[in-house]
Amino acid sequence: AWSPDLLTLAKPLAGGLPIGAVLLTDRVGAAIGPGDHGSTFAGAPLVCAAGNYTFDRVSDAAFLANVEEMGERLRAGLRQVVQDRGLKVRGLGLLNAVVFDDADACGKVFKAAEEVGLLVLTAGKGNVLRVAPALTV
Repeated sequence: AWSPDLLTLAKPLAGGLPIGAVLLTDRVGAAIGPGDHGSTFAGAPLVCAAGNYTFDRVSDAAFLANVEEMGERLRAGLRQVVQDRGLKVRGLGLLNAVVFDDADACGKVFKAAEEVGLLVLTAGKGNVLRVAPALTV
């Protein structure tokens, strides 16, 4: 098993508020002295409170179990929709995808989803439709 020396976190850490964080090992931390680091967003009380709340929420076992359950339900529904088309559905938790044979077919589904207000993304070589609802569904 391995573990990183340094890990950066940002975007969803505070529910969309401007925050970032760096987690590092003691060895790396020992190499950083006062004044070697800083941030224009450092220490904002409201944002830090939101970050603490978000961390507590997503670390809760019941929350994580719900994410997994909702992800399983989503994948089952996606498989039902694409079963006759021979497309692959994959995912973990609520980060899911439908893999199309080509980017054109994926693009058509993306456009149709957009027209009805469904937020999806394309990935890969344009042939993967990402379906990633909020973790709070």
